[in-house]
Amino acid sequence: MNDVAAILPAAPARATPVMAQYLDIKAAHPGSLLFYRMGDFYELFFDDAVAAAGILGIALTRRGKHLGEDIPMCGVPVHAADGYLQKLIRHGQRVAVCEQLEDAAESRKRGAKAVLRRDVVRLVTPGTLTEESLLDSGAHNYLAAFARVKGANEYALAWADISSGDLAVMETTPLRLSADLARLAPREILVADSILAEPDLARALDECGAAITPLPPGRFDSTAGERRVADHFGVKALDGFGAFTRAEIAGLGGLLDYILLTQAGQVPHLRPPRRENAQSGLLIDAATRANLELSRTLAGDKRGSLHSVIDLTVTAGGARLLGERLANPLAVCDEIEDRLDSVAFFVDAPTLRDSLRKLLKAFPDIERALGRVSVGRGGPRDLASIRDGLTSAQSLAAALAGDAGLAALPAEIGLARQALAAIPSALHRALIDTLGDDLPLSARDGGFARPGFSAELDEARRLRDDTRQVIASLQGKYTEATGIKSLKVRHNNILGYYIEVSAQNAPALQQAREIYFHRQTVANAMRFSSAELGLLEQRISAAGDKALALELGIFDQLTASVIAERDTLSRIAAAVSVIDVSSALAELAMRRRYVRPMVDGSTAFDIRAGRHPVVEAMLEQRADSPFIANDCNLSEGDKRLWLVTGPNMAGKSTFLRQNALIVILAQMGSFVPARSAHVGVVDRLFSRVGAADDLARGRSTFMVEMVETAAILNQATPRSFVILDEIGRGTATFDGLSIAWASVEHLHETNRSRALFATHYHELTALAARLRHLGNVTIKVREWRGDVVFLHEVVAGAADRSYGIQVAKLAGLPAPVTSRAAEVLKLLEQSDQSAARLALVDDLPLFSAARPASLTHTAHSAVEQKLAAIDPDELTPRDALALVYELKAGLPKTS
Repeated sequence: MNDVAAILPAAPARATPVMAQYLDIKAAHPGSLLFYRMGDFYELFFDDAVAAAGILGIALTRRGKHLGEDIPMCGVPVHAADGYLQKLIRHGQRVAVCEQLEDAAESRKRGAKAVLRRDVVRLVTPGTLTEESLLDSGAHNYLAAFARVKGANEYALAWADISSGDLAVMETTPLRLSADLARLAPREILVADSILAEPDLARALDECGAAITPLPPGRFDSTAGERRVADHFGVKALDGFGAFTRAEIAGLGGLLDYILLTQAGQVPHLRPPRRENAQSGLLIDAATRANLELSRTLAGDKRGSLHSVIDLTVTAGGARLLGERLANPLAVCDEIEDRLDSVAFFVDAPTLRDSLRKLLKAFPDIERALGRVSVGRGGPRDLASIRDGLTSAQSLAAALAGDAGLAALPAEIGLARQALAAIPSALHRALIDTLGDDLPLSARDGGFARPGFSAELDEARRLRDDTRQVIASLQGKYTEATGIKSLKVRHNNILGYYIEVSAQNAPALQQAREIYFHRQTVANAMRFSSAELGLLEQRISAAGDKALALELGIFDQLTASVIAERDTLSRIAAAVSVIDVSSALAELAMRRRYVRPMVDGSTAFDIRAGRHPVVEAMLEQRADSPFIANDCNLSEGDKRLWLVTGPNMAGKSTFLRQNALIVILAQMGSFVPARSAHVGVVDRLFSRVGAADDLARGRSTFMVEMVETAAILNQATPRSFVILDEIGRGTATFDGLSIAWASVEHLHETNRSRALFATHYHELTALAARLRHLGNVTIKVREWRGDVVFLHEVVAGAADRSYGIQVAKLAGLPAPVTSRAAEVLKLLEQSDQSAARLALVDDLPLFSAARPASLTHTAHSAVEQKLAAIDPDELTPRDALALVYELKAGLPKTS
């Protein structure tokens, strides 16, 4: 296959003009597939065509030759390009979109063989999407940049969503990088290529699952970055935005440089950079997020996740904000209380809440509409979204004002209402007066300006759309003036418009030469024209172009007005999202019987009648038995570490997870599923549950378990909350028990975290006698006629058995298997385990369904009986030696 880089040097001499242009543009974008505009198609050539055809499942054809070889080619229609772009982006490709920048008439002015001017107007990458069809309306599409100042040992993450204008930065460290990336879930990460040579950092970046874009280290120069960011926001210094570290400035600079590069000169709307404090949020690592199924289940589905259950938002911006808050719960009490105040306000005002939610349903996604308009990819429908959004904002502001005014509103909602009240009235009126009701997708399709808005545009449209009527009117005028009833105004492609009369009537027009002039004589007829008809013809032929040009001018004016007010529009969109999230969480609280948690700076953890939000919702959906609520009190001074025992299927994992989810809900600013809840702010949340391997990195299930456990024991603090499930079960019994034993001791003595530790190692319950803050709880069950009944109640105490065989029966294991298992279990419980296992090896008839009626102990030998009767302390050395000879003589003879 031809390689563009290899053939480029020969291109000017041997390529056709079009192909030479293609090769020049392609050489400037070597890492991207080039969508080269050819009329109504984007065409791809050479290796790009081969790659794209394979991914898109479209035909790979040939077009002409280059250097003696066929040129592979494929293409996609311009009108359907978004769907193909989406597929390419999902396969990790980058696409350079090359457009025609002039029409054929303009190119011919430069010569008959001149090639249309073309150039790349944007680079489409996973983190720089703006098209509505390519984005998930309910989730951010983050582009992140990881930067490091090596000498200062500083690290930072900057991120932006150019579709909505969000821009932020924070300090990070190599240890927390993976957790920070898991929180953001960026689609693309920018990083200096030198960093990818460092295994630990490269692994953390790779584990995120985002597309990695390596850049030269110079793109992350902090000095150049500071200048670049200041120039973009029109300020002399960045101090007004925050006290940024050098690494943070380097990250922001590299991020902004890449955004401007991919948008080919178009400047997207970005809000001023927001500096986040790394300590202000609840840190949750990637494994914990996956185990708790916050945004997706372990199977990868959104349905069944915590987000799917709590999301009652009705706007796209609100859905994104809810996802952002769920991904990044707070760790600052005052900020949490502000959010809880907003939810409580709407809980206490059901009538207002209902009316606001009805108004919110009509609020369009003006954030992303503004994003598209800012980079020149907006259309009339985006302007209409902004128009309708401003109308809705007025209604929302009026509904929130009420009789009490702003004083009655909580702080967060009061600020939102102020933003809604400050709509740009002139822009709103212009959009209402200008835009029609039935709008095209693209401004170039025309027809979006309201009739009556512009007299000049209306006239151009009339000429374009009512040509026959205009001609008929002119024909009537000439008929009346000449008295020739057979006079016709006709048209052909050679003469254009002309007046035709019979030869007998021609003298009447010939005599009025100041009005009519001869054009052509044909059999039995003569054709004339007039200055008025010629002018009309020019007007008609130009009417369509003029109408479109006038509309495009109107569109440009509206777009400029929108961009001038983009900061105000952005604040309005953010305010609507806050109101949507707060009212949605209030609606959730009322529907699901959630309560306001007490969140403070203590290390308390006291949940009364707590419930698992997802399991409870699923049970209600299936009209199944109600969820059994349980208390969990890990408050300081009591038992901050609980050892949870009980059989499989009894609900240990559910109990562990529900308390972790209550922490997340409380600290994101939501009410929680409980009768009451007191949560001392948690700094880090850790979860080690479930079994999974990582074969791609050579990790067994047990190795993954140990890696996650190591992270907890090395990083958890007294302010952390930890849930661990079945530590040590992936290896040999005594190894696993030893690891679990030592882990419990370390959590109690060193980490001192609030923790729930579920286990089947009942031996661990003995630790409660000597570990002051360790408490034993178990899940209640009952046996009924050999079967186990799960009560799902957590009570003080320890389980005396695991009921594994009863659970195996419920799972459908064959009766001979469970019967045999019961017999083996009885033997193990009544004898020394190592001896019993040796006896079982000899006694088990493998691959046979037949089982002996019972197992008996092996008879003791004479030697064993003799030893059992001896007290070693009473033997003299001489007696001991004699005993050895006696015992040896009693051993069975061996051949």
